[in-house]
Amino acid sequence: MSSKLWAIVPAAGVGQRAGAPIPKQYLPLNGKAVIEWTIERLLDFPDLYAVVVVVSEGDTRWHSLAAANHERVRRAPGGSERCHSVLNGLLLIDDDVSDNDWVIVHDAVRPCVRVKDIEKLMNQCRHRDVGGILAMPVRDTMKRADGDTTIVETLDRSCMWHALTPQSFRYGELRSALQQALAGGLEVTDEASAMEHAGVQPLLVEGHSDNIKVTLPQDVQLAAYFLRQQGMDGTGT
Repeated sequence: MSSKLWAIVPAAGVGQRAGAPIPKQYLPLNGKAVIEWTIERLLDFPDLYAVVVVVSEGDTRWHSLAAANHERVRRAPGGSERCHSVLNGLLLIDDDVSDNDWVIVHDAVRPCVRVKDIEKLMNQCRHRDVGGILAMPVRDTMKRADGDTTIVETLDRSCMWHALTPQSFRYGELRSALQQALAGGLEVTDEASAMEHAGVQPLLVEGHSDNIKVTLPQDVQLAAYFLRQQGMDGTGT
């Protein structure tokens, strides 16, 4: 039996750094909420079976979105940190999924991801049968600082990458890696970190720089610009 492809979208954060009165995933962006663009991009990927959106128990905005009633979208309860939310999303589909199924985890606030980049990621992961992440090579000179913002050293950027999402792994391996990390008191900030902790070396798959994360107020305007450049048609070609 061929494996399915699932998506987990952690969206339980309050987004305080965005400086907005509402969580950043619900900020208006070209006529829709940020998270709506994100989910539409994922659903545009033809191989995707379903999307699990992980929202906080007290979220009063999610159910007002059209995506909440989409036949390929499910809802899971959020956790205290991203890693807990992702694990909750994985456990929600535990009865319907095979350990061999692929899962992509994508930030709710990355609405500009290109469908072709998701395709590239999955092709490389399936071809080499190992998980991986979209990423961008570091272009700027990188400095390591001490606690007083004083430069300690200049780092070799030739082997450094910015981690993006989606991040894709086999369901059973990712669930086990997250459970092991949390059992050991390690609250990982992305899925690749959990896999690394479990002894796996994920692939780095180069994506596009317009796959930005909406974190600060000015990011909304930048995301709007990128969506217009991409045609606002959801294909991200």
